[in-house]
Amino acid sequence: MKRFWVDLRPWNKACATTAIESGADAVIADDPAAVRELGRVPVVAADGDLVFGKDVFFVDIDGTAGQEEAAERARQGLVVVTTHDWSVIPLENLVAASDRIIARVASAAEAEVALGVLERGVAGVCLATGDPAEIRRVAALVRRMTEPVPLTVLEVTRIVPAGMGDRVCVDTCSLLADGQGMLVGNTSGGFLLVHAETLQNPYVDPRPFRVNAGAVHAYLLMPNGKTAYLADLKAGDTVLVVDTGGQTTEAVVGRVKIERRPLLLVEASAGGIAVGLVLQNAETIRLVREDGTAVSVVDLAVGDRLLGHATGAGRHFGMAVKETIVER
Repeated sequence: MKRFWVDLRPWNKACATTAIESGADAVIADDPAAVRELGRVPVVAADGDLVFGKDVFFVDIDGTAGQEEAAERARQGLVVVTTHDWSVIPLENLVAASDRIIARVASAAEAEVALGVLERGVAGVCLATGDPAEIRRVAALVRRMTEPVPLTVLEVTRIVPAGMGDRVCVDTCSLLADGQGMLVGNTSGGFLLVHAETLQNPYVDPRPFRVNAGAVHAYLLMPNGKTAYLADLKAGDTVLVVDTGGQTTEAVVGRVKIERRPLLLVEASAGGIAVGLVLQNAETIRLVREDGTAVSVVDLAVGDRLLGHATGAGRHFGMAVKETIVER
C-alpha cells in the first residue's frame, strides 16, 4: 500500500481533522500534542512518533547532488523529496534506486504522476495543502493505486467432501461490493478467489463485510505479496481485497470467526500449477467463474472455470522464496 502523508505546517485544524478522517498514514506537524487531541495517527516531528533526522529525512532535489543525497538518506530511513520544477526524471531515478522515496506534492494531479513513475511509483506522497477537499481527493487516489493482482483462469478438476473441520470467516471493517473477495489457497503456489457474502440468498441475509474464506490452515494472499494463515488473522490486521478484474484494495479486520463446519475440497489447475482450497460446504460459500459471476460451491462442477491467482512460489514466514518446497 502506498503511504499517504499530510504536511500540517503551518497548523490547520480543519486539514488535520480531514487527514485523520481520510486515513492518512502519518502527518507532519510542529506540535504533535495538537494532532493527538484530534485522533491517533503517527506524527512526524522532532519529538514525534517518526523523528526528523532519524526515521525521516527531507531533501530538495535541485540537481544531481540532491538525487545522490536522497539515495544515500534512503539507506537510513524514509526520504521526503521536493522537486521544485516538478520534473519526473529525478523521481524515476530515485524510484529505480530505492523503495523509500516519498514525493512531496501539492495536488491530486501531482500525486498521480508521482505514484505512476516507472509503472511502480514512489513509496508514497506527502501532500502540502490548506484545502481539506484536496486531502480527500489525494486519499481516494492513493487507495485506488494499490497494485493489481494478475488473475488466472483455472479449470476445476476435483470436488470432494472433506469431513468436519474449523473454517474461518474474515469480517472486515468495510462493506465489500459484488465481485470482490479474497484470494485463498491450500498451498502458497496458488489461490482461488472466494467471493464476499454480498449476494442475496434464501438462507441468510447478506453479510457484505464478510468473506467465509476457508479452513484454518489455508493461506490468505495479503498486501505486498505476502501470505498469512487464516488461523493467525486477528482484529486490526490489514487484508487484501481483490475484485474480478484483479484490482485490489485493503480492508481492516474487525473480527475473525472460527467455527466447526462440514468442509469441501475444491481443486483446479492451470498451466501445470495445481490449486486447491478447503471451504465450508454450504450454499452461501461462493467462488468466482471466468466471466466474473459468483458460483456457490454446491453448484460447482468438474470442468467449471474459476478465477484465481497462480504463483508456483514457496513461502517462508509468509514471503515468497525460490527454493525446493513441495506442498500437496
